[in-house]
Amino acid sequence: MCTALTYHTKDNYFGRNLDLEFSYNETVTVTPRNYPFHFRMLPTLEKHYAMIGMAYVVDDYPLYYDATNEKGLSIAGLNFPRNADYKPIDKSKDNVAPFELIPWVLGQCETVQQCKCLFQRINIANTHFSNELPLSPLHWMISDREESITVESVKEGLKIYDNPVGVLTNNPAFDMQLFNLNNYMSLSVEPPENHFSEQLQLETYSRGMGAMGMPGDWSSASRFVKATFVKSNAVSGESESESVSQFFHMLDSVAHPRGCVHMGNQQYEITIYSSCCNVDKGIYYYTTYENRQITAVDMKRIELNGKQLVNYPLIKEQQMHYY
Repeated sequence: MCTALTYHTKDNYFGRNLDLEFSYNETVTVTPRNYPFHFRMLPTLEKHYAMIGMAYVVDDYPLYYDATNEKGLSIAGLNFPRNADYKPIDKSKDNVAPFELIPWVLGQCETVQQCKCLFQRINIANTHFSNELPLSPLHWMISDREESITVESVKEGLKIYDNPVGVLTNNPAFDMQLFNLNNYMSLSVEPPENHFSEQLQLETYSRGMGAMGMPGDWSSASRFVKATFVKSNAVSGESESESVSQFFHMLDSVAHPRGCVHMGNQQYEITIYSSCCNVDKGIYYYTTYENRQITAVDMKRIELNGKQLVNYPLIKEQQMHYY
């Protein structure tokens, strides 16, 4: 399962945790403006906005998990099992396969509002990448510098929700996740006051008790609540170092340590990687489960008018500084 979120200080940031029991050997991948994006049912995008993100590259095609384009628009696809419902081809719509959605949108749009217009014509079609790579059930968070939306293709059709919290996890559907926050309105960063009984002299005995009752398990519903609380109350300086550091601390609050989510057969779900992209500068930061040092790739240091993908394998070995 996964968690995605946004953050704003002086600049704007977008990123996610990818939580799985195995890795596809994904790489930080830059797609330059003139790389031809071939689509199954739509015209080729010969020219488009450049983008950077995490992708599994197959046959020179980037299957993006999350990405940001040069205009600051970002998308992350998150697991949405038993709820995602992709549709048959509809000749009256722009039929986009789920694995094509990120490049199709980021290649053309600069803002969330432009995305909303594009989605009026989109049908997310039930088309596999290959027999070896069947479709994953996904929903998506799309963000620019001003706002976020959540996009879900479900049995009832294509749902587009305004996302006022800038957070997305997995099940249940986004409207239910948002409604569930009502159950936690009493959480606070301040020390609690005694509303239990006027006849009892109850006192705080520890720091942090204002957030007692906040869920701490690794279910998607609990991570949505915790990530939203942490993000809503996050405080940091406006420097790049402070902002990026705070972003990774927020992701760490809902990360999966090995051993706590058993998938059977000696497999455990872990946070494969965490990412944070400065969408204003086009710098993509990441950590991996094994390597807690932050590594950065600056899209703007790359020739963005090229035609070839640029891939950066993840540095997975732990980097330690010794004195």
